[in-house]
Amino acid sequence: MARMVQMIVTDTILTFMWVWAAVIIRLIVNIALGLRYYGYASEFLRSSLSVLNMFLFAYLVKLTNGGAYNPVAVFTSAISGNFASFLFNIGRIPFQVFGSIMGVRLILVIFPEIWRGPELVINLHQGALTEGLLTFIQVLITLGLDRSIHGSFFWKNWINSILKLALHILGSDLTGGCMNPAAVIGWAYALGAHITKEHIVVYWLAPIEATLLAVWTFRLLVSDSKPEKRKTN
Repeated sequence: MARMVQMIVTDTILTFMWVWAAVIIRLIVNIALGLRYYGYASEFLRSSLSVLNMFLFAYLVKLTNGGAYNPVAVFTSAISGNFASFLFNIGRIPFQVFGSIMGVRLILVIFPEIWRGPELVINLHQGALTEGLLTFIQVLITLGLDRSIHGSFFWKNWINSILKLALHILGSDLTGGCMNPAAVIGWAYALGAHITKEHIVVYWLAPIEATLLAVWTFRLLVSDSKPEKRKTN
């Protein structure tokens, strides 16, 4: 019970902070644009801040012994473990959603004219395919790095951050390239769009199904059992 309460509080705070971090990055880039840092300079600044942000939150996850700000991460853990682990991790998702909604509400109070979150600019099926594919690749990358790189926080998170940034850029002009349902629902709730078909299918069902498929694919491609050594005479 104590572990569950700890994770609930941690996940709520981390998701709240993640939503705010995205807005802070946007504000810094907008200030840079106001100082006439256009084109490649502003994109380099945005990308650098995004990578630093992912490093910061990776450290916070490590510091909190497994805290999470993305339902994809806890769903991956849920379907990778036993039934008790499944219930434990699934129970964390509503509190990530709560943290996101509270974060966005506070943002809109302080910055009422700020960005209104990711926008779906393609049709429903294309959007679901985009978010699903991006999430599928992200989960496979994360599982692969967890298996192949041990004890090196810097290299593991450097590779992970760069690849996640690349995936985000690929999907940014289509769906926002979010790969994080909790980060999206805060903005959707503020706009009254959290129960629309587009939001549910593109930003929830597609990533969850992609996560399930990625975990199954990883299990098929990578055997958990070590090959037995051949006996020599």
